Amino acid sequence: MKFVSVIVPVYNVERYITETIRSVLAQTYSHFEVLIVDDGSPDRSIEICEQQFDDPRIKIIRQANRGLAGARNTGIRHAQGEYLAFLDSDDLWEATKLAKHIEHLDSALNVGISFSRSALIDEAGNPTGTYLMPQLTDIDVPCLLRGSPLGNGSTPVIRREVFEAIEFEANRYGTVETFYFDEAFRQSEDIECWLRIALTTDWKFEGLPEALTLYRVNTGGLSANYIKQLESWEQVLEKTRSYAPEAVAQWWDLAIAYELRYLARSAIRVKNGKVAVELINRALFTYWRILLEEPKRTVLTLIAAYVLRLLPPSVYTWIENRGNQLNGSTQHQQIQRDRHPETSPSPIGIGVSLK
Repeated sequence: MKFVSVIVPVYNVERYITETIRSVLAQTYSHFEVLIVDDGSPDRSIEICEQQFDDPRIKIIRQANRGLAGARNTGIRHAQGEYLAFLDSDDLWEATKLAKHIEHLDSALNVGISFSRSALIDEAGNPTGTYLMPQLTDIDVPCLLRGSPLGNGSTPVIRREVFEAIEFEANRYGTVETFYFDEAFRQSEDIECWLRIALTTDWKFEGLPEALTLYRVNTGGLSANYIKQLESWEQVLEKTRSYAPEAVAQWWDLAIAYELRYLARSAIRVKNGKVAVELINRALFTYWRILLEEPKRTVLTLIAAYVLRLLPPSVYTWIENRGNQLNGSTQHQQIQRDRHPETSPSPIGIGVSLK
């Protein structure tokens, strides 16, 4: 029976942490440890864990704040498991998640990263009726650059050997340490790691069709600093260029265009039509083939941006609400997952993943 290390980075999540840890302890597969990494959390998150749980499988590791990548790295260094599972501290798992991923990895020896589809929940934990429906097989570098199919940090279960294959040493905090996720990135740290795995190892990514992760959509968490987000993505590509120059040269325009489209959809969500139009136009100018590769999503983004830009806000809101009413009478939304989790209805009533 494989031993699994579940790594839970914790920072300022006192509202959610109890439910998150309970979803781990409720797993039908019980041969695991839970590594709660206190990333210098300023609230009562860790105190709540200490008061609420008395399970010998739980270990609390404390450190000064190093960000999500730093908390995950600390968890990996302390992990005893053959398989490593990651759960962000405001998300949840279905009870059979670990069991199904372990069965998957045990039966597919060339798969290093097993992930699942996800169901979205709101801040109160209620289902939104929206699912992240990514590509599950044949995942290559262009697929990752268009939008990581893993979707969020709470879905992958990964073989330890995968991280051993990509580890590197650096002195970032006064002593030489082993790193897996690159702590130079406070954004896009997931996709940087997945790209490194795809480009430098033979391990495969493969997903399960069930929604085994419950991803919590935080309506207050969307950054409006589009330039900073684009710069972060460009920094990821520059790092990738240092060890895979041919791949980056081939796919640079594609990667930038899909990021610009994601940012345009983010601007639509916060109803900034001017910025949305600028971003989607830049996306099309950078890589016009995005219209051929994903015509529906690209055209919907273009329409929504211009409608929001040209019509009075009250008219746009009426169209959006009417579209939502019509969409609510149909089946649950099933959306292709882009790299970022935020979702929003389009102004014509079709579920739109913001990427």
